[in-house]
Amino acid sequence: MQRSGNRGRPPRQKDEFNQRVLDIARVTRVMAGGKRMRFRACVVVGDGKGRIGYGIAKGKDVITSIEKSVRQAKRQLITVPIVDGTIPHEVVSKHHAAKVMLKPAPQGTGVIASTSIRAVVELAGVKNIVSKIIGSKNIINNVQATFRALEEMRTSDQRPNTK
Repeated sequence: MQRSGNRGRPPRQKDEFNQRVLDIARVTRVMAGGKRMRFRACVVVGDGKGRIGYGIAKGKDVITSIEKSVRQAKRQLITVPIVDGTIPHEVVSKHHAAKVMLKPAPQGTGVIASTSIRAVVELAGVKNIVSKIIGSKNIINNVQATFRALEEMRTSDQRPNTK
């Protein structure tokens, strides 16, 4: 008799999104009885075809905080326009003290970016891009600035007519 490992549960579906954990931090809150420890996770999810999202969540342990942030990231997905493996135009965006510049690059350049920007654009499916972080080195603020920049992206047919 062959034993099944799933004990009558339906097989889990393969998730269409890849995920990357960018930051895990131990955070504390001072209460009357002492300090309460929790964990904060910053996760980016993407399908490699232009859809990406990020989530930041706290939980009692690392696994819980990662699961919560993945759920949050999937709820707030954005679509990035990709033209010939790169972005359509240059964009500069700011979030708090973090300022991010993204520039399209020719075929074969690859992803020239810091860790936080690299995770976001690779999960989006961008193959060639040049980027620069100006200001803050805070990973979460840089991710949020990158998302703001990618939300501002427009292809030539999406741009409004300005006369």
